[in-house]
Amino acid sequence: MDNFKRHIAHIDISVKHALKQLDTLAADAVIFLVDDENKLIGALTDGDLRRGFIKGLGFEDHLSKFIQPNPKFIQQGNYNLKEIIALRNNFFTIFPVINTENQIINVVNFRRQKSYLPVDAIIMAGGRGERLRPLTDETPKPLLKVGNKPILEHNIDRLNNFGIDDVWISIRYLGEQIKATFEKGEDKSMRIKYVSEESPLGTAGALSLVDEFVHDHILMMNSDLLTTIDFEDFYLFFQEHDADLAVACIPYQVNIPYAVMETENLVVTGFKEKPTYTHYSNAGIYLMKRSVSELVPKNKVFNATDLMEELIKSGKKVVSYPFMGYWLDIGRHEDFEKAQRDITGLKL
Repeated sequence: MDNFKRHIAHIDISVKHALKQLDTLAADAVIFLVDDENKLIGALTDGDLRRGFIKGLGFEDHLSKFIQPNPKFIQQGNYNLKEIIALRNNFFTIFPVINTENQIINVVNFRRQKSYLPVDAIIMAGGRGERLRPLTDETPKPLLKVGNKPILEHNIDRLNNFGIDDVWISIRYLGEQIKATFEKGEDKSMRIKYVSEESPLGTAGALSLVDEFVHDHILMMNSDLLTTIDFEDFYLFFQEHDADLAVACIPYQVNIPYAVMETENLVVTGFKEKPTYTHYSNAGIYLMKRSVSELVPKNKVFNATDLMEELIKSGKKVVSYPFMGYWLDIGRHEDFEKAQRDITGLKL
């Protein structure tokens, strides 16, 4: 997503200045006018200026006479995916996101992104990366480059492409390098914050360190994945099944080179000639209700499998999301080498 601030202008700029700004935006030519406190006042396009000139307005008139005073917008933490899909289907291509103070905090542009999901994300990026030594002796594994950018940046950009712009990164080993690389996320029109694990907390323990989630749903994922997962489809699946937690699963096929006997009480009932069995493995990507994070104990080692077991024991609904796209866990040198080969043909 481009820096959203290029779509914002103060209401007191001149008509000529507004024309120049619209011209630089080219096909994305819409600006949102704000006051001194960055509060949304209205929207302006080339067409609004043209209609104003036809009515007799001129270059010396105030922009407030040209603008659309009630532009379409969504409020952070107070929208659902159905609204977003409806806006997209009705060709609302560019619109602002405001906070509770009516201040613009982002601009959605469906020409450059796929969706705008009502989700917070937390990325687990604190691991030592022992199996990738010596590459990880001075560089944290999430910052190892695949193609022209770090593994972690591939994942951040994919989240950003689906409009997930409230992101937490859990750090520990060489975590300051990760903070220095992504800072607060402003270059990507995101809000990135960090939580630090003083000691390893497992694959879900860092959830206990966050108490400021914005949305009602949380996406949790490992940082060392390379994947083409469609986060919108994952979210719709999660909603459709009214789940408390959904886990993305990767299919693995096992080919048996022999005929397999089917038996019942030691009696052979049939044969399957060289069958293929499909099993599903945890992909390290989860969607959950925000309330689920409250089950994670404070500052204790706690894995995602522990969390799923707790939910199942308490009668909550855990569902698996079969994912058929590209997925690679970059844990070993051979995985890292495969990622370098694969990245050239992937549309991440």
